[in-house]
This record gives sequence, C-alpha cells and structure tokens, in this order.
Amino acid sequence: MGIGTGIALFVIGAILAFAVNVDLGGVVNLSLIGYILMGAGVVVFLISLVFSLRRRQTVATTRTAVDPASGEQVTRSTRDSNDPLV
Repeated sequence: MGIGTGIALFVIGAILAFAVNVDLGGVVNLSLIGYILMGAGVVVFLISLVFSLRRRQTVATTRTAVDPASGEQVTRSTRDSNDPLV
C-alpha cells in the first residue's frame, strides 16, 4: 500500500459519503462506510509518507594505507546503506 492507495481510499470514501444518495432500507449506511474509508485513506497516506520520508542510514568507512612498493598513500572509501530491498 502506498500514497496512491491512501488517496484512492479517501476519494472512494468521499464519493460514498457525499455523492451517493441510495436508500438500502437501513441495512447498510453508505455515509458511515464512506467516512470510515476516508479515515482509512488518511491513515494509509500518512503512514506511507512517514516511511518514504524517513532518513536513510548510511555508514561511510574510509581507510588509508601506505603502499609498500611505491610508498604512495592509498585511500579507500565505502558506503553501506541499511535500507531494505523492497
């Protein structure tokens, strides 16, 4: 689920809550279902934003050594990201 899913749930809920005017004999309250879907859409949207905007943790490692053959200083830098492969 992502940002688009949250927006879609909100829009479908708003349509059910405000635009559909069908009487189902008291069996189902479409306005209430619309409000529930709108709330779920907001929650999904916010959770998706939090996960997409969170800081990515990277570890930078720098190693410096002297080459024994030439006497030159050699520097090696690596970066490692802790992000899941999703």
